[in-house]
Amino acid sequence: MKTFVGIDLGSTTTKAVLLDDNSNVIGRGITNSRSNYATAARVAGQEAKVDGQFTLFRRALRGTGKLTTQLDDFLGALERAFRLEQFVDQLADLEQTCLGYIQGDRFKTMEAGIKDAVGEIFNRLRSEAPDLYAPGAKRKSDFFRDIAGSRYHIHAEEVARAATLPYDLLINLYDKSIIEVENRPPKGDLSDKFRRALARVLKTEPSIQSSAAVVQKTIEDTLAIDLEETYLVGTGYGRVTLPFSKEHIRSEILCHGLGAHMMYPNTRTVLDIGGQDTKGIQVDASGIVENFQMNDRCAAGCGRYLGYIADEMNMGLHELGPMAMKSDKPARINSTCTVFAGAELRDRLSLGEKREDILAGLHRAIILRAISIISRSGGVTNEFTFTGGVAKNEAAVRELRKLIKENYGDVVINIDPESIYTGALGAAEFARRAHLGQADGSAQ
Repeated sequence: MKTFVGIDLGSTTTKAVLLDDNSNVIGRGITNSRSNYATAARVAGQEAKVDGQFTLFRRALRGTGKLTTQLDDFLGALERAFRLEQFVDQLADLEQTCLGYIQGDRFKTMEAGIKDAVGEIFNRLRSEAPDLYAPGAKRKSDFFRDIAGSRYHIHAEEVARAATLPYDLLINLYDKSIIEVENRPPKGDLSDKFRRALARVLKTEPSIQSSAAVVQKTIEDTLAIDLEETYLVGTGYGRVTLPFSKEHIRSEILCHGLGAHMMYPNTRTVLDIGGQDTKGIQVDASGIVENFQMNDRCAAGCGRYLGYIADEMNMGLHELGPMAMKSDKPARINSTCTVFAGAELRDRLSLGEKREDILAGLHRAIILRAISIISRSGGVTNEFTFTGGVAKNEAAVRELRKLIKENYGDVVINIDPESIYTGALGAAEFARRAHLGQADGSAQ
């Protein structure tokens, strides 16, 4: 099966989208960006293939007439089982990498003790892994580094104390090893992981036993379909670091404009707030960029800025929006400069201002900056589409709606749940058009 791949190498996350011949999305994948962009691209692409397999599973199982009322539950269970298999495989890789660093004169007198301690930590991680992927389980992140790291630190402290080993030594082993592990794609064959996951589900889901034979054959037949990477286009912050020829690279502006048009064909204005920059884009009725503006030089008011604020307040990035939504009196923030934000934040907290009011003010300041960029690109015309990771922040969306209405009246505002993939979607469509030889798929 021919697929067309778009890779968006962002400063914080790397996204991939797979399209079929008819511009239908087959799969999406995302991973945290690394210093090694080539690896990030491969991992995101692999994740998109995994998602693509689930799309094909759904289509094929619907065709059998089986599991008509249980299909969503079955596929949910299969995905959890697959993610568990993937997580356990990466744990094994991480453990072996940690053990590989325990050598040399520094560890000679306590090598056995360190190996035993590392083994105990990973035994604990493996034993609790099924609970991380149980139905209804909540995880702060789906990235391996985040999940494994938080649990490793907890267990390492307990194990180090019991073994009278330096805690910092065990953490240093992890820090060295995780960089190595996350800079290579997960090991193992994807089809084998799907088969192990299916075997696990068939054992634990008695409600589908009567259809087990049909389900197993359907999954096997689907796994035999090759998701051929027919043409690939890269875009985003790190696109120039990849070994792509000029024909396989498009600018972020072009890809976000076309991607927004594919999601919402009536779009004429696009705002993208990513990790490193903010873009105001004007497109025509075909999704071709007519004008654009970007933030100048610094990352003020972008995802990186919000990440810095989250660190300063000792909160998760995902917690900022909900906290800001509690405010009914946003603070007036003087600067969105990352350099000065920490000092102003600490001053306001010391003066007794509420955290939710400060965060609400920060979100308003970010959107004010974005509105200025949109204004310079030509303002808001017809339908308006908000894309990028910040589009998932409810406080940012609230302030955007307010400011758009204040400045441009009642305008249709589109925010797709998958808006973070907009750039990769546009890149995949450029790949499809390039393969078909269409003029607007040529290098731009």
